[in-house]
Amino acid sequence: MTYFMSLFLFGLVLGLVAVASNPSPYFAALGLVVVAGLGCGVLVGHGGSFLSLVLFLIYLGGMLVVFAYSAALAAEPYPESWGSRSVLGYVVAYLVGVVLVSGYFWGGWYDVSWVPADELKEFAVFRGDIGGVALLYSLGGGMLVISAWVLLLTLLVVLELTRGLSRGALRAV
Repeated sequence: MTYFMSLFLFGLVLGLVAVASNPSPYFAALGLVVVAGLGCGVLVGHGGSFLSLVLFLIYLGGMLVVFAYSAALAAEPYPESWGSRSVLGYVVAYLVGVVLVSGYFWGGWYDVSWVPADELKEFAVFRGDIGGVALLYSLGGGMLVISAWVLLLTLLVVLELTRGLSRGALRAV
């Protein structure tokens, strides 16, 4: 299981580097879907299967909307891919940064961090991720409402910025 988790985490870091280094929205949206899948694999490895399923469905819906907006606003007939020289330079720079930061924090990594949520399943009444969902709706209800309002406000701002041919702030095409 440690090999799978290491593979998921390595792929997650490479996917994040691919998203951060690419100026084209097409490839960045593809990278975000891959990163969402690998992040959900990490959650499943730690015992959060329900949370992983919910996050993956939400991320796929969100990525579909982000990809539609970015594809509509992009005016590039031939976007730069991951093999271009400028994008490859960014990839190398981000990977060097990841290696330097991980080398700095290498001494604080222990095997205790690989313990899943259901380590003591014989003594538990509920699964670890289901208990977290119950706490989210009971104690975190206010934050959930605030988050919903912030997402609605963000949607309205994006729609206002991209509205119409002559009235939108970002429609220079």
